[in-house]
Amino acid sequence: MFGMVPFKRNNNSVSKRGDYFEDFFNNFFSDDFFAPTIFNNNSFKVDVKEDDNQYLVEADLPGMKKDNISLDYENNYLTISAKKEDVLEDKQENYVRRERNYGEFKRSFYVDNVDENKVDASFTDGVLRITLPKKQKGKEDRRKIDIH
Repeated sequence: MFGMVPFKRNNNSVSKRGDYFEDFFNNFFSDDFFAPTIFNNNSFKVDVKEDDNQYLVEADLPGMKKDNISLDYENNYLTISAKKEDVLEDKQENYVRRERNYGEFKRSFYVDNVDENKVDASFTDGVLRITLPKKQKGKEDRRKIDIH
């Protein structure tokens, strides 16, 4: 049970005696608490809900501008693209650690039975909400398949 702590362990078993500042500095910046968590693997977090009349997609896009978000619905695929512009970096700055990501993030979802003309989207406080009304109300008839 001792090794099941959610932080990185110091693998260097030999340390300089009395160098407390170096230990503090190394432990401070190698701690998992400071690992980037917002955009892992060039992606973003999404919730998809369904009821009898519609699908609701909610995507967390903190720090994005509405103008840099693009939505496409083609061949039953909803594609959300967001681009975070890179800020011109001044080479005079001395960054100790830089974790803010810049680039393009994209996710696609297969969503069938959507009335394309009534799709609605809003972006408030870093959350993108997309409402995809269904063409046919209610759930489709499903047949139970027996497993042999």
